[in-house]
Amino acid sequence: MKSITILIADDEAEIADLIELYLEKEGYRCVKVANGQEAISAIQTYSIDLAILDIMMPILNGYEATRRIRAQYHLPIIFLSAKTTDLDKITGLVSGADDYVTKPFNPMELVARVNAQLRRSTQFNQPKQAGKLTLEAGGLVIYPEERTVFVYGKPIELTPKEFDILYLLASSPKKVYSAENIFQQVWGDAYYEGSNTVMVHIRTLRKKLGEDDHKNKLIKTVWGVGYTFNG
Repeated sequence: MKSITILIADDEAEIADLIELYLEKEGYRCVKVANGQEAISAIQTYSIDLAILDIMMPILNGYEATRRIRAQYHLPIIFLSAKTTDLDKITGLVSGADDYVTKPFNPMELVARVNAQLRRSTQFNQPKQAGKLTLEAGGLVIYPEERTVFVYGKPIELTPKEFDILYLLASSPKKVYSAENIFQQVWGDAYYEGSNTVMVHIRTLRKKLGEDDHKNKLIKTVWGVGYTFNG
């Protein structure tokens, strides 16, 4: 069985050591670095399955490191940060993170979130059934096996969670999914009241798909209920 390797990028050595201690108890291998530039080098050097990144790191912060990582890799990314406002969390998710944990944190909760992200990543990278090689609607083409998306022939760069949401909706056109349904299926975790994570991801997903330029929206809001794919 392949050993799972997790990258921990935090300039506070005590925190990195604590995370490593709990993750190694789960059987994971850890690679620790102290800044965003070292995080990118580690991902290029090792076979990293998931990254935990602090935001306020020297040399290269977590936001910029994530942007550069996302240009080449699709591994899950969890931000771990002392920045705790709703705006901070939204900024982190929009920048490409799959989850956001605030400091101080419960190590066991972080481990649970790591496990959830790895489960979800594994599920969406399983071979697809025959006959499900592509999904097409209104100029949109989704290739599930390659996890690529094109709109009128133009490739669209999506984060793993944005792709998962789009694929979930497009796989069942006209079916209405509540924010809770989407969160549970895409994040593989329990939904908590007041979370706007799904709304933020769908907003950025619509922007990337160029929904503002099209009269017929692919992702339709059903007010008071949720979202549906209008393909």
